[in-house]
Amino acid sequence: MSAAANSSLGPAGATDAAEPLILAGARLPGADEVVDLHLAGGRVVSVAPTGETPAGEESPGGIRRLDLDGRFVVPGLHDRHVHFSQWAMVSRRLDLAGAESAAAVARLVGASVDRGDHEVIGFGYRDGLWADAPTRAVLDAVSGEVPVVLVAADLHACWLNSAAVRRYGVSDGLAGTSGVLREDDCFRLVREIDDVADTVLDGWVADAAHRAAARGVVGVTEYEMRWNRDDWARRVAGGVDALRVSFGIYTQHLDRAIAEGLRTGDEVSGTSGLVTVAGYKVITDGSLNTRTAWCFDPYPGLGAAEHPYGLATVAYDELVPLMRRAHGAGITPAVHAIGDQANARVLDAFEVVGCTGSIEHAQLLRRDDVARFARLGIVASVQPEHAMDDRDVAERYWAGRTDRAFMLADLAAAGVELALGSDAPVAPLDPWVAIAAAVGRTRDGREPWHPEQAIEARAALAASTGGQGTTVRTGMRADLAVLELDPYAASVDELRTMPVAATLLGGRITHSVPA
Repeated sequence: MSAAANSSLGPAGATDAAEPLILAGARLPGADEVVDLHLAGGRVVSVAPTGETPAGEESPGGIRRLDLDGRFVVPGLHDRHVHFSQWAMVSRRLDLAGAESAAAVARLVGASVDRGDHEVIGFGYRDGLWADAPTRAVLDAVSGEVPVVLVAADLHACWLNSAAVRRYGVSDGLAGTSGVLREDDCFRLVREIDDVADTVLDGWVADAAHRAAARGVVGVTEYEMRWNRDDWARRVAGGVDALRVSFGIYTQHLDRAIAEGLRTGDEVSGTSGLVTVAGYKVITDGSLNTRTAWCFDPYPGLGAAEHPYGLATVAYDELVPLMRRAHGAGITPAVHAIGDQANARVLDAFEVVGCTGSIEHAQLLRRDDVARFARLGIVASVQPEHAMDDRDVAERYWAGRTDRAFMLADLAAAGVELALGSDAPVAPLDPWVAIAAAVGRTRDGREPWHPEQAIEARAALAASTGGQGTTVRTGMRADLAVLELDPYAASVDELRTMPVAATLLGGRITHSVPA
């Protein structure tokens, strides 16, 4: 990427948001002409044919000018659903993603213990298709007195050895012979092992934020199960300023949020507009891989003691007043529902409360409920890469129903607003991965899975820009991504690995590739 004399792109963060800037020789996807984008005051002041003076301006003169050489510019990308602290932590934990059995996990744990680790924290196992079951005995045999806590890839289960059961005060009755904790029991333990010193975690978060900016990301919606306002205000004050962050509020913090007058969309003071209030997050069922997503049909092979239909983790007669209380205080509900029965009941609740909001995940739906999403104005906050991760386990546990799983095309055709995300660390915090999965319904060279539910690249991009659409236009915030390829013409594999030349947040460069 070339630039005028003394105007090399420079290091990320080198451009102040208020510094006028012209991105010359840009191309906008879907348009033929080459344009110059004039940025000032954190916004796009004009979009004009290349070489023309920006409207209302004298000759650019000393205005900094960057030549994009025909690269493509799109609105910056937003990940609608992340657990940012956990995403920042996973690279420091034992990677279990490739393990295809409990025995394979035990070998990885044993190797970690042999290296001298005093505690083993792992992430990423998926046991839905394993021939052998997780047990405490399997881990105990390779770990001895070294505590072991392994978090499932879907975040809804964790697997402990006996030393960890003792260390974290988990009752033998709760841990059982499996050592597996699910749903709320898992969440409580994960919060405890995630208790990292602020100074350490903030450094990891800063690194993760810069990695996200390198993929064209300008904003995330954060759903860590803690009071995130103060965490993000502290981070921004400490210089973590590569992303806009909207933080979610969980039930345990709802009274505090209401008492402090927080409302969805509010900016947090002292954060230069980078931190805002998101919605009220409530989890109403589990997940597919943990076999706790609440469904109308039973999971094959599960006995009555194992919740054959999954779990309703918040009763309907509790959910409605909680949503009503949040809505009445100006906090928009963002409700987790994965199974078809969970989605149906959450839509019932939205209708009774009379408010809009989002359903987070919306993985398995009844066809009639697609129309209800549209009629009620509910956003489908979905994670397309989960379809790639879960296709085989879905074929086993949702057999005969996978035509109703991850129904992106049907939702879009019904007029439902889609918002794409990753649920990082469940999937990578990389919107191009989500876009590729939505467009291609394939990964790793496999045949597309239910390709009838694929959506076009334009629709996937629109669902990934935080409501900014697909086209850079005059007056919009100068949150932009500069791409090497036309996203509308790129193949699915090219979308997945889309090269990002630069990212700008309010006209300030947060990522750039050296010229």
